[in-house]
Amino acid sequence: MDTLPDPPAGLPGREPRDGKLATNIVHFARTLRTAGLRVGPGQILRAIEAVEAAGLRNRDDFYWTLHSVFVNRRDQREIFDQAFHVYWRNPRLLEKMMDMLLPQIGVPAEQDKGKQLSRRLQEALQPGQGEAPEQSEEPPEVEVEATFTVSDREVLQTRDFEQMSQTEIDEALRAISRLRLPVPERRTRRYQSARRGPRIDFRASLRRAMRPEGLTELARREPRRRPPPLVILCDISGSMARYTRMFLHFMHAITNDRDRVYCFTFGTRLSNVTRALRNRDVDIALQKASSQVEDWSGGTRIGQALHEFNNKWSRRVLGQGAVVLLITDGLDREGASGLDEEMERLHKSCSRMIWLNPLLRYGGYEPKSQGNKAMLPHVDEFRPVHNLESLSGLIAALGARTAGADKRLAGWQTELRKE
Repeated sequence: MDTLPDPPAGLPGREPRDGKLATNIVHFARTLRTAGLRVGPGQILRAIEAVEAAGLRNRDDFYWTLHSVFVNRRDQREIFDQAFHVYWRNPRLLEKMMDMLLPQIGVPAEQDKGKQLSRRLQEALQPGQGEAPEQSEEPPEVEVEATFTVSDREVLQTRDFEQMSQTEIDEALRAISRLRLPVPERRTRRYQSARRGPRIDFRASLRRAMRPEGLTELARREPRRRPPPLVILCDISGSMARYTRMFLHFMHAITNDRDRVYCFTFGTRLSNVTRALRNRDVDIALQKASSQVEDWSGGTRIGQALHEFNNKWSRRVLGQGAVVLLITDGLDREGASGLDEEMERLHKSCSRMIWLNPLLRYGGYEPKSQGNKAMLPHVDEFRPVHNLESLSGLIAALGARTAGADKRLAGWQTELRKE
């Protein structure tokens, strides 16, 4: 096995509390926290104790000891891995990170795609990001700085979630938490009391007649109106991993904005996370949802997931003109087996089907995969979902305005139906 390399300051010894290893672990934890991982003082103390207990015979022992303490979700693994090898001096990854800090000209999209996740780590490794502030005797000067101007907001609205830094992600999450759904109400078959309703409420009128003053006015009622149910089916497979966090925050925001919102996630299996996302605290809600879902960043079986939804949940949640939001890139590992039939059944069970696909951010997108071809004929709207602007367009669409939908949908549907 490879021996453990030298850390930035001091060699790891047998007694981590002696020397500078404990200090290095603290600074490493601050780097992870700046890069977006939730690392607190308790985890830092547990990491130092774990290193003491496990010993430092080689690099792998040290890596997995810290990994077991600081990583508790799948989407944190890549950031931790890169941060560990850069901070604890892996020459190859250090050269890669240095290349990222240099200006790039004409980098192909495919090459740049693999480096986007490291942008948060790149910011965390900048001078002063992972270190404790120095003590200063003189009070700092007070300066007025407009760090988030109108121009910055416009840029943030159009920036892809995949390309955002940690600071931009935090601001985007705050913007998502403020989203409100202007969903129009629908008439139901039930009635409610009203002063000037079209129908007479005979029961209420008889109860009034039994009073001492007698019947003075007939009670009336009118049809009850309420927003239709909203069902969200979100793909959390590996191909959607870099958007999953934003989508879960979006689902949490609208779940707490109105009633009758039902949220499901799917990868290789279907999971109902509605109750977990109803918690007002977004951190607690996402933690509960994460504990319920076992197929994060795995494969995708869209047909099987929709089959389970249609058989188990559709009659419970798809009533009174329900609207379905299907968030997925349409890439099915099973070659779209049974997907056409399940999509047709789901489409017939709801009043409106909206497919949200992050791949639509590319102007040259074409539905060439088998999953895309099976799904497109059974949707009412086809929309991109990759930035705040696309989410705002979705909110407008749910308010009965259809601007922003992909106009190529009708042509694609016509071509696919001819095949």
